[in-house]
Amino acid sequence: MKITGSPVSTVSVGAARVDVSAGSDAAPAAAAAGAPAALQSEVLKPAAEALRAMPDFDAARVAELRDALARGELPFDPARLAGLIQKFHGGR
Repeated sequence: MKITGSPVSTVSVGAARVDVSAGSDAAPAAAAAGAPAALQSEVLKPAAEALRAMPDFDAARVAELRDALARGELPFDPARLAGLIQKFHGGR
């Protein structure tokens, strides 16, 4: 991806400073090289791979809940839902 605009002479990546210019491919490589060691840990690699393999959502579970709601087997309180939405978005 090429970004146009004012050039950037240096970018801080962790403790290192990398010399880059607009449109350079060096910035993404520098960012990956300077990423925290914990993110590149051997312990986290299996979890990261499992997460990438998972679907964005469980379609079967969504269908199951939708059907249970349609049959009236799943309690639904629209006033409570509205209150939770307002609380989440900063309403009083």
